[in-house]
Amino acid sequence: MRGRKLLTHPALDLAVAADAWSEAEHELRKRVALLIKRGHLEAAAAGELLDAAVASIANRAILAPRETYAGHLEEALRRVPRDPRDAPTVALALAMECGIWAGDFDYFGCGVPVWTTATLRAHLETGGDTSLR
Repeated sequence: MRGRKLLTHPALDLAVAADAWSEAEHELRKRVALLIKRGHLEAAAAGELLDAAVASIANRAILAPRETYAGHLEEALRRVPRDPRDAPTVALALAMECGIWAGDFDYFGCGVPVWTTATLRAHLETGGDTSLR
């Protein structure tokens, strides 16, 4: 819920690497399953919530084609050796010279700014620099 509210923040320009989109959908499914497991969501409502979350991201973020970040993939793989599935996101951040908004701690230490939902929300609420670079 906190992340969905941030999706509408006008100061954020959001992009998702084309090669990372399926991973993003996978993570959303995991989060919905966790909400059900913890009793915060009825299983019957899960599909609707998942559809709404995917639609929110699709409507707000640009899907960056591979050509945008392909030249940075090799370096990105070196920066996130633990999970090569994270490399397209790092490569896109390198290409766009921007930060990453994620809850995945594998990104920390990759050499680009990484924002958790809590720190990003606090930063934007205090009127911080919106370039996030």
